[in-house]
Amino acid sequence: MSAKVLERFPAGSPRGSWPAEEYAAARRAEGEPATVVMDLQSDAFLVVVEAREDDGRV
Repeated sequence: MSAKVLERFPAGSPRGSWPAEEYAAARRAEGEPATVVMDLQSDAFLVVVEAREDDGRV
């Protein structure tokens, strides 16, 4: 899956993943299918949407 990162939130935050979940919920309310994933390498929660692959077809 190819994904576009909309926002990142540090995992060490006192509220954990809540800020990321709240941000994703707000994007979903606007019609954008946002999901929260954990990036272990950067120790952050990422809010992502599936990237559309433009194949050039008409």
